[in-house]
Amino acid sequence: MGATTGDPLFSNGIGLGVFIIVLVKAIVVFAFLLVSVMLMVWFERKVISDMQNRIGPNRAGKWGLLQTLADGIKLFFKEDLFPTRADKMVFRLAPYLSAIPAFLAFSIVPIGGVVKVFGHTTELQLADPPMGILFLLAISSISVYGVMLAGWSSGSKYPLLGAVRASAQMISYEAAMGLTVAMVVLSTGSLSTRQIVNSQAGVIFGFLPNWNIFRLEFIPFFIFLIAVTAELNRPPFDLAEAEQELVGGFHTEYSSLRFALFFLAEFMNTVTMSAVIVTLFLGGPDGPDPAFLHWLWPIVWFGVKTLVFLFIYVWFRATLPRLRYDQLMELGWKVLIPLSLIFLLLLAGAMIGFTEGIAILVGAIVIVAVLYRAIQVGKSNPEHIVTSPSNKALVELSQPTQETNNT
Repeated sequence: MGATTGDPLFSNGIGLGVFIIVLVKAIVVFAFLLVSVMLMVWFERKVISDMQNRIGPNRAGKWGLLQTLADGIKLFFKEDLFPTRADKMVFRLAPYLSAIPAFLAFSIVPIGGVVKVFGHTTELQLADPPMGILFLLAISSISVYGVMLAGWSSGSKYPLLGAVRASAQMISYEAAMGLTVAMVVLSTGSLSTRQIVNSQAGVIFGFLPNWNIFRLEFIPFFIFLIAVTAELNRPPFDLAEAEQELVGGFHTEYSSLRFALFFLAEFMNTVTMSAVIVTLFLGGPDGPDPAFLHWLWPIVWFGVKTLVFLFIYVWFRATLPRLRYDQLMELGWKVLIPLSLIFLLLLAGAMIGFTEGIAILVGAIVIVAVLYRAIQVGKSNPEHIVTSPSNKALVELSQPTQETNNT
């Protein structure tokens, strides 16, 4: 009850009508996510094929719209393989730990305004907990367990390597993502996603929408976009599924319905995080409100904004080459985390006042100088890469022995 006090639906207690409305909203959100995943797969294939001057899916249904459904049916009836050395319980549990958090994260996203249904006033949002952002961060961090446990429980080396890569990548970029979310919370003064959307209403400078992307001067938005892309294992950060190195990544040993769940979780997370970006930085369902169908236009604006980011993710996949793993980690730890931390300090200083802001600015400059010096020292002394025990062992293994040379 305490997690849903933001919705006016619960202002007069919980009765049968309220229970039915909540149940219908949950079913609608779940159905919407499933349909959006099907359309997202089709949309990605079509857009990439158009960028590469190909046709794409065009056989199953009108314009190939049923191709994703055909692929799902095929996966459902494929043989369900089970590795001999796998941990049975964990192997079965891992796909659900990846799919369920994607649905739960979308449950706190406002997709419209406030409407009246059968005499009850409710928000077009499944749940509006007062600490929705903390719930989002907690749920997004749970998905790493699904990836890690899937690779570990398979009893195979390549899935384990993919799982280790994925866990290190998610943990690294989770820090930068959390700092940018802290900037949004600091700017809006609330942890509720509905309140964050409401705080972005109106205009600034007479013509710009009062969205966080403009109020926070773009930098947190771009940091969050890059960090979320790495969190989702989307290109160019799809190193956990690098086919050239790991066969198929952490889900190599999965087949049939369990593989379909990983496939579903990846695209559902893409839709969910696109909606979260719209909520945090682009005002959610905020937009022009014509004089008719007031309840419909917020949903339309929300859908259009989300579709823009889905296109951006497809665009990334079609154009950007995959990063090396050292480049991936360097971008996260040496660029995004220091930049987001410094900007958070500057934002806090600007909100506190002039004197305190100057002190924080000086501290931020010192941090930048120290980090820059550390990076320059690391670049000018590359010998440390070889002198570490693990790398030295790899170098010794890669060098031919004396007996091999004599032979």
